[in-house]
Amino acid sequence: MRTLGISLVLALVAAVVVMAGKPAATELPKAPAAQMDASTMNTFSSAADVQALLAKAKSERKEGQVMVAEHILSLPPYTANLEYRPVEGAVAVHEKEAEMVYVIDGGGTLTTGGTVVGEKRTNATNLSGTAIDGGTMRTIAKGDFAIIPEGTPHQFKPANGLLVMMTLHVPRPVGATQ
Repeated sequence: MRTLGISLVLALVAAVVVMAGKPAATELPKAPAAQMDASTMNTFSSAADVQALLAKAKSERKEGQVMVAEHILSLPPYTANLEYRPVEGAVAVHEKEAEMVYVIDGGGTLTTGGTVVGEKRTNATNLSGTAIDGGTMRTIAKGDFAIIPEGTPHQFKPANGLLVMMTLHVPRPVGATQ
């Protein structure tokens, strides 16, 4: 089951990567907005769709807002999101989900591990904080992939005001080991 889940995640990420490099194809008609809701399956987004989502995220961002997220693909229980992050965000810890990341554009640093400074509970399954003490800092750039295991503190810091990622939160089966 774990191998199947990992295979699904890698297939979704590979599809996004392949689509980003291809010219937009003729699209099938989409359901009217009134018929769309959070549970609607969306298993294809063209490169043009992703660029439109990025433009939308940029236009909807409010001054000082750390991130704007837009849905790229959805196959319940999984949703691949575009995350537009022009400024440094808080530390996050997802206690029950791993997070797969693909850098669509821009770059910066990703710090993982270490100890969360200023830890506070965000909701029933997530913690946040103001910084990471220790941890491993990596430079990330367009085309890079990362997977952050559940329970791992992590923080993204964009370089030059641009970090655009595809993220996929992956619930891990109860009893799975890292």
